[in-house]
Amino acid sequence: MKIVLPDAKTVTNGDLSLEPLKEFGEVIIYELTAYDEIAERVKDADVIICNKTLLNSETLSLAKNLKLILLWATGYNNIDTDYCNSKGITVCNAGSYSTNAVAQHTFALILELINKVGSYNNFVQQGNWQKSDTFSPFVYKLNELAGKTLGIYGYGNIGKAVAKIAKAFDMNVIAYSRSKKSDEFASHADFDTLLKESDIISVHCPLNKQSQYVFNKETFAKMKKGSYFINTARGGVMVEEDLKNALISNHLAGAGIDVLDAEPMSKDCKIMGIKNCIITPHIAWAPMETRERLMDIVCSNLRNFINKTPTNVVNKP
Repeated sequence: MKIVLPDAKTVTNGDLSLEPLKEFGEVIIYELTAYDEIAERVKDADVIICNKTLLNSETLSLAKNLKLILLWATGYNNIDTDYCNSKGITVCNAGSYSTNAVAQHTFALILELINKVGSYNNFVQQGNWQKSDTFSPFVYKLNELAGKTLGIYGYGNIGKAVAKIAKAFDMNVIAYSRSKKSDEFASHADFDTLLKESDIISVHCPLNKQSQYVFNKETFAKMKKGSYFINTARGGVMVEEDLKNALISNHLAGAGIDVLDAEPMSKDCKIMGIKNCIITPHIAWAPMETRERLMDIVCSNLRNFINKTPTNVVNKP
């Protein structure tokens, strides 16, 4: 079995071993693969294991032996599943591997926006506390999370993990999902209610036709003045130009963003340099423990496929 990894650098810089995959066959590793290199590199593959590599009718046109695509990810919008269905290629994702990590990072962003820890540290490191005439200089406005309303857009495993943390902060939690889920951690709200009542909105949905650019000029305008926007899901759910305008006008008090429409960040990214916008480089999912768990899931998916009991299948080959 020939197993091709076209973008291994997206899951390891050498800190995570790829040795477990060699149990299953010959492993061919490419750190990164440009779009025009994909077809040639995967043409002899029985299995492709990738993260963000675009696999479609063009890039898979030469891959006549391909039986399985495994993702180092939960999202699979980079895979043309219709094409895979037509060719009998099974596609398996890695669900739930990053739930706790993304929920943790979500609150890291929220707490930085609300508690201004980085800003206050800079204030101190620049010698300004030494110059203060009070023991508590009120330089940056602080707020409590208790009693605030957190609105969660997309109430799957990650959304629920975020809701659990929010409850520990004594927050009110409402959630929008197409399945209208409601439980002891969050009550269902329609989208307009979520926009109008939330002090903080956090996005935890997949990127699809329904969610693409759902946060835009109109929806940002419906959010509370002075509220916050958090996105650790996919950059394509928001219009970056519209987010920029909502932040510059101070309609939104701040944003915490881990994902962008173009990744790595483009040189003309609209939200770069906006003072009330925190940006991290798509690392919410990436703790070491999370990537080790991801390797276990991918190996399990491969083993189960070989044993004719495929798991985490996202298409209908």
